[in-house]
Amino acid sequence: MKMRIGLILLVLFALLASPLCASEVRKELTDASTLAKVIADNKLRVGFSTFVPWAMKDKKGGYTGFEIEVAKQLATDMGVEVQFVPTKWSGIIPALLTGKFDIIIGGMGITPERNLKVNFSNPYEFTGMSIIANKKLAGSKMGLEAFNTAEMTISARIGTTAAAAAKKFLPKAQLRLFDDEGQALQEVLNNRAAAMVSSQPFPEFQTLKYADKTYLPLAGKTFTKEPIGFAIRKGDIDFLNYLNNWVLVKNSDGWLQERYDYWFTTQDWKSQVE
Repeated sequence: MKMRIGLILLVLFALLASPLCASEVRKELTDASTLAKVIADNKLRVGFSTFVPWAMKDKKGGYTGFEIEVAKQLATDMGVEVQFVPTKWSGIIPALLTGKFDIIIGGMGITPERNLKVNFSNPYEFTGMSIIANKKLAGSKMGLEAFNTAEMTISARIGTTAAAAAKKFLPKAQLRLFDDEGQALQEVLNNRAAAMVSSQPFPEFQTLKYADKTYLPLAGKTFTKEPIGFAIRKGDIDFLNYLNNWVLVKNSDGWLQERYDYWFTTQDWKSQVE
């Protein structure tokens, strides 16, 4: 009988204590959130890598571009300062995981493979892959399939979805990978690669710049559609919730579309970087 009463008391104690324990756990999770740390430090550290027109070096020695503007607005809406941490693309996820910055805002495509390592926000933009081709090496070949031969050498940036798209859609071609888009483009300009795979509008902008050497085999169209999201460390529900709602609000008020149109459909920004 005593054992039975003791068991009942233990159960009652557990039931009474559980709301308190749950409350403490919630507080601990909130306090441990990157969002709480960013607010406390008054600083959002942003990891990114340079891509045209997502993020580019400007004339003043700083950075400009669509992602730079997005990061600045996000920090402003959080009421904190922004600190940009330029990082090689091939090592950007490991750098996030080791705490070198709080978030990746760098045109990162949402993929199942990456999602195993990081959490993604809802997409705040969409992009797609296209190609820029060398007139001398590719002649006047049109269409994607024309470049899917063993004779074709294709360049792309290592660790990007452009490289993954090249492997998937041009499996017969010889693929050369480089640390940045500038190096991959030089392969095309210097007659060492027939074409380069990259996110639009990079191919289109570069064709305008190097019209004597290059052309667009897909006539400016893309052959993939890719969602782009913020990447953060796993297990941070509060930060992810904030980012998803920020994307929702900025899509609803038209700000994201307005800035996307400026950076991706015009070249009014060129004077900032040239």
